[in-house]
Amino acid sequence: MQTLILSDVHANLTALISVLEDAAPFDRVWCLGDIVGYGPDPNECVEQIKSLPGLICVKGNHDAASVGGLDVHTFNMDAQESLAWLTKELTFENSQWIEALDDVVIVDDITLVHGSPRSPVWEYIMDSGCAHENMKAFDTSICLVGHTHLPAVYELGGNSASPTRISKITVDEEFAVNHKSIINPGSVGQPRDLDARASYMIYNDVLESWCYHRVDYDIQAVQERIMAANLPYRHAARLKAGW
Repeated sequence: MQTLILSDVHANLTALISVLEDAAPFDRVWCLGDIVGYGPDPNECVEQIKSLPGLICVKGNHDAASVGGLDVHTFNMDAQESLAWLTKELTFENSQWIEALDDVVIVDDITLVHGSPRSPVWEYIMDSGCAHENMKAFDTSICLVGHTHLPAVYELGGNSASPTRISKITVDEEFAVNHKSIINPGSVGQPRDLDARASYMIYNDVLESWCYHRVDYDIQAVQERIMAANLPYRHAARLKAGW
């Protein structure tokens, strides 16, 4: 079975559609949260995500804030401005759907969260030290996370006392996971690794293989919609350079 793993769509429908077209065919989708926030297409992205086959989706911090589950004052000023607009734009039905999302889901010996296993909605796993501290916070073989917008694989050594290392991954090359690991597929709608292309992963549960992918999309069209919605300029500018 082919599983499409995506995260941090951030209301960027153009990037999401490009990922879905590039990833096809797939049998099911695991979404790691932050469908909304920053971008100009919140309802369109929620509707598209809801329609995907075999969907399992967890709640991200922007998702939670959009329905009153997090204090918006914990976000930076640009994000606060985006969230204020977002809460007016989301339909009642889409808000209800977001609110019902779980913070943690376990499927096929894999834990799905947005931030980290010990703080599912909010903590950023940015380095091997933080990843190592989180290894004891989940009981499955793998934990999938998003939130940082940075694709990464953190793999524990042969036993729980061994250090956690960052494993090198290459675009379009399959890789195997041999030890307890934390995997981040990067961001669909707002990459921050200086590569502007949308990011996602595919998991083949028969071969137990993983593959990391990037795909181009029409960034200018998204930037124009951001500016037309009077959202912060920074949210448009950063898309071009992937920061």
